Amino acid sequence: QVQLVESGGGLVQPGGSLRLSCAASRSISGIYFMGWYRQAPGKQRELVATITQGGSTNYADSVKGRFTISRDDAKSTMYLQMNSLKPEDTGVYFCYAYASWGQGTQVTVSS
Repeated sequence: QVQLVESGGGLVQPGGSLRLSCAASRSISGIYFMGWYRQAPGKQRELVATITQGGSTNYADSVKGRFTISRDDAKSTMYLQMNSLKPEDTGVYFCYAYASWGQGTQVTVSS
């Protein structure tokens, strides 16, 4: 098991950018699959982006071309660069790895 801590959320205007980080309590070099998920108020948690140990990525259609997932195994950290943010991107963002979830970080996109 691994403990995950997200950071980097906040309030941003439409069109703005945020970079989320997910710091793991131990090395992630052996973790094959990691991902970012989000949950908007009143909605189910949904997949945003995933990345494998080899660097293969997958994105939800709603964020393709705007979000970029990456991982730095040396720092035991996963990232989500979010550009051109829209109000519908608002929600709590969670990272997932090795059957563990972080506590989430709030992202609010509003003018």
